[in-house]
Amino acid sequence: MSVAIIGAGIGGLSLGLCLHKLNIPFQIYEAVNEIKPLGVGINIQPHAVRELYALGLKSELDNIGLRSKEVAYFSEQGSLIWSEPRGTYAGYDWPQYSINRGDLQMLLYKELIRLAGPSIVKTNAALKTWENSSGEIELTLVDRKSKTLIEKKIATTVIGCDGINSTIRAKLYPNEGSANWSGIMMWRGTTKGPKFLSGQSMAMVGQRNQKFVAYPIYEFADGEVLINWICDLKFPDDHLWTKQDWNMKGELIDLWPSFKNWTFPWLDVASVIKNTRDIYKYPMVDRNPLNRWTFDNITLLGDAAHAMYPIGSNGASQAILDSAHLARCLEQYGPSRDALHHYEKIRRVSVNKIVETNRLDGPDKILDIVAKKAPNGFENINDVIPHEEMKQIAKKYKVIAGFDADTLNSSNIIME
Repeated sequence: MSVAIIGAGIGGLSLGLCLHKLNIPFQIYEAVNEIKPLGVGINIQPHAVRELYALGLKSELDNIGLRSKEVAYFSEQGSLIWSEPRGTYAGYDWPQYSINRGDLQMLLYKELIRLAGPSIVKTNAALKTWENSSGEIELTLVDRKSKTLIEKKIATTVIGCDGINSTIRAKLYPNEGSANWSGIMMWRGTTKGPKFLSGQSMAMVGQRNQKFVAYPIYEFADGEVLINWICDLKFPDDHLWTKQDWNMKGELIDLWPSFKNWTFPWLDVASVIKNTRDIYKYPMVDRNPLNRWTFDNITLLGDAAHAMYPIGSNGASQAILDSAHLARCLEQYGPSRDALHHYEKIRRVSVNKIVETNRLDGPDKILDIVAKKAPNGFENINDVIPHEEMKQIAKKYKVIAGFDADTLNSSNIIME
């Protein structure tokens, strides 16, 4: 009897590492034929980093990511609105990492294979359906493309870690439909270039409907960095957006008119965008918060449970936290309904609040306030928004997302 994990993304692989540490039998099933690095830059917050450290990944994270020093907000004119230190520079016991999502996924995958062997992740095994009887779940696994039967497997507990387009969630909520589009399209890319600001800063420029985000995710031997960037643009409500595909190619012409004049003393935004070889586009989407994740011996984790707008750098971090909490519940209660219900009780309400807060632009609302009050720029930011108000907006989000420094530093590490 074992735990069946559906999906080998960051959430599923993190859960596998947590279960392996606790000697809980499990098997991961992944629909794709080969696990490859997918996506561009993300950030991992200190509350998730400490759990990855507890899994023994400290040196590996330092090898593939950069420790973030600060986040800085700027007006459309390039004027500094607000900045604050991040990670250990802000008094946390753990850093915040800016990192390539694919590199993190492959790190988790390779570490799991090293510890548990290559057979622990079964690829080309897409979940088609399941039957639940007498405390056991029979999974029907098929080839993703041909839909031919691969095998049938028995599990005691099933965890849906299969992303925003989760098969398990779709079967649990057959009338939910597609993801919710915010009206914003995102273009993403990476560009080699000189360091900017502190050299390890995240820069946020503009406002909700037209925003540029940039941060380094790798430092080259010559001192330059790989700059991960994102451009957000608002579209009319009747704009036809396509499915969520991280490999969907974007075109420079689609965003160039909106950002071609964004050249600031601290960063030439236009050049960063123009010098990118491959541009990808993706709709900013989320899922409505659920009032229930767990059905019998099946539950959801990560984006399958709580896909959120990529605001506040929280998506991957919350999946890692889900994994740690669920593993401890399975250790305490066994692979049972009780374990899944306790996990949901710990996680669902708090993470749903993050989804809802991100819909209101999370900590980035500082940009929106300034853009509304001073659309043509400002001479003194305190005439637009007091420093204390910005400080409270930032702190409130950290509390909601579970990484307020004082609280985190004094709390127990879940996987220690």
